Amino acid sequence: MSTCLGLYIENNVIKYAKVSKDNDNIKIDSFGIKFYDKLNDAIKQVIEETYSYKTPISINLSNEEYNYFYLFSLLNKKDMQNVINTEFESICYDNGANKDAFETRYVLVNDLEDKEKVKAIHISANKADIAKKEQQLEGYRITAESPIGMSIGNLLDYKDNENVLIVNIEEKTTITTIIDKKIVTVQTLEEGSKQMLSSINAKENSYSKAYEICKNSTIYTQESKDLQYEENEYLDDIMPSLYNIVTNVRKIMDQSLNKIDKVYITGTASVINNIDIYFQEYLKDIKCEILRPYFINNIQTKINIKDYIEVNSAIALALDGLGEGLKGLNFKKETLKDKLPEWLTMEVGASKTAKTSGKKKININFDMNFGERLEAGEIVLIRLAVTLFMIVLMYSGVSLFLNKAIENKSNEVRQATQQVNLEISKINNDTSKLRTNTSKYKSMVERLEQLTTKAQERNKRKNAIPTLLNQIMYVIPKGVQITSIENTSGDDIVIRVQSLTYEQLGYLKSKIKEDGILLNVVSDSGQKEGQTGLIKTVIEGKLPIQ
Repeated sequence: MSTCLGLYIENNVIKYAKVSKDNDNIKIDSFGIKFYDKLNDAIKQVIEETYSYKTPISINLSNEEYNYFYLFSLLNKKDMQNVINTEFESICYDNGANKDAFETRYVLVNDLEDKEKVKAIHISANKADIAKKEQQLEGYRITAESPIGMSIGNLLDYKDNENVLIVNIEEKTTITTIIDKKIVTVQTLEEGSKQMLSSINAKENSYSKAYEICKNSTIYTQESKDLQYEENEYLDDIMPSLYNIVTNVRKIMDQSLNKIDKVYITGTASVINNIDIYFQEYLKDIKCEILRPYFINNIQTKINIKDYIEVNSAIALALDGLGEGLKGLNFKKETLKDKLPEWLTMEVGASKTAKTSGKKKININFDMNFGERLEAGEIVLIRLAVTLFMIVLMYSGVSLFLNKAIENKSNEVRQATQQVNLEISKINNDTSKLRTNTSKYKSMVERLEQLTTKAQERNKRKNAIPTLLNQIMYVIPKGVQITSIENTSGDDIVIRVQSLTYEQLGYLKSKIKEDGILLNVVSDSGQKEGQTGLIKTVIEGKLPIQ
C-alpha cells in the first residue's frame, strides 16, 4: 500500500488530505483545514497530527502561468521542445523577463481546430517561489509539486462524449476545460475566495470565523425569494465575487468550440450553500453540481461528503503523489537525497521513540560479529562508503544508458545517411533523364524553327507573285507585251517582253527599277525581228520579299 499527504497551501490556510492506495482501492485516511499565522508551525502540526514524518508529500505550485503553443504534429519530440522553448523565450522577451528564472513543464493535446497540429499546454513557475515553498517544508519528503489547474482533474470520473468545466474557487479561481477526456485549457481568475474571506475577516478579525461564516451562508435562489435577506448579512461580501466568477464561466462556455455538458464546482467557495443552484440559474441549460472525488461512495462513509469536498484540492494533489495524475508535470526536481534509501538519511544516537522538530529519529546499532557496538564515527564512515557505492552504481547505470542512447542515435544517423544517399541517387538519375529530354527538346525546337522559316518564306512568295503582276499592270506602257514571267529560282524573276520601239521597253525597265517592283534589275540590249519589226528583250531582277 502506498500513501501520500497532499498539502494545498495558500495565504492563511492549509488544506491537507492523507490518501492511501492499495491496488485500485483509494482511501482518505485523514484530512482537514488549518488557518495559520506562521506557516512552519502549521505544517509541523499537520505532519504530527497525520503522523506523516516519512510520508511522501505532494504540494501545489504558486503563481503558475499557462501559455498555449501550436505545433505541427509531424515534428519529432526534440524539434517540438525546441519550438516550445523558443516561443516561451519570445514571451519572456516581450514581458522583459528572464526565461532562466522560470521552471517549465508542458503537455501535448490534439488541436481541436486543426488536425494537423497539436497544442502544447505550457506551464511556468518562478524558481524563487518554488525554492521558497520547498524551504518551508525542508526536512520532509516532498515528492511532487504540481499546478492545481491540471491536478484537479484527478477527482473526475471521466465519461465518454462528455465535455466539462471544473471551476475550482480557491484563493484564485482556476477554470479547467476538459474535452473528450483530455484537459485542453486552464484559465486563472484573480477573483476567488480570497476576496470573500478578506472582506468578512475585516469585520470579524478572524479567518477561521470568516470561513465558517461562508460555510453557513446560503444563497437565496429564485425559488426562495420569500426568505429574509437579514439571515445572510454577509452575502454582500460573497455575491460580487461569485457573480464575477460565474460571468467569466459563461464567457468561456460561449467562446468554446465544443458544447459544454456539465460544470463542476469545487474549492473553498463550494461550501457555500446553494452555490450549485446559483450557477445553474445563471448558466440555464447547463447542468451544475459540486465536484466530489469519484472514488468516494456516500454509502461507504459516515463522514459528510461536504467535508471531503472542502479539501478537494489537497486530495487531488495527493493523487498526483500516488501517480494518478498527468505525467511530466511534477516541478519537484529529484535530488540525490531523494534517491538514497530512507535509512541513510536517519539521524544517529537517538532513542526509538524520540521526536525532534517533527522528524522521527531511531537508534542505529550495527553488529558485525565483532562483539561490540560501533561508534558514531564508524557508522558515518559506513554510510559514506555505502553512499559512494551507490554513486558508482548510479554512474555505471547512467553510463550504460548513455552508451545505449549513443548507439541508438548512431543507428538512426546511419539509417538517415543511407536514406539520403538513396535520395541523392534518385536525384542524379532524374537529372540525367532531364538532360536527355532537354537535348531532345532543343532539337525539336530547332526543327520547328526551320519549318516555321520555310513556311514564312513560302507565304511571302505566295503573296509576292500576285503583287508583282499587279504592280507591273499599272506601269506597263501601251504597246508593250509581256510574253512570260518566270520565277527561275528563289527570289529571281525573269520577264520576257516585246515592243515596236526601244523607248517603251526602256520606260518599262526604268519603272520596274524606280518603283522597287524588282531589285537588282538588269536587261539585255534587245533583238529586233526582221519580218514583224518587234523588239524582244529580257528583264531580270529579284523579288523585294521582306
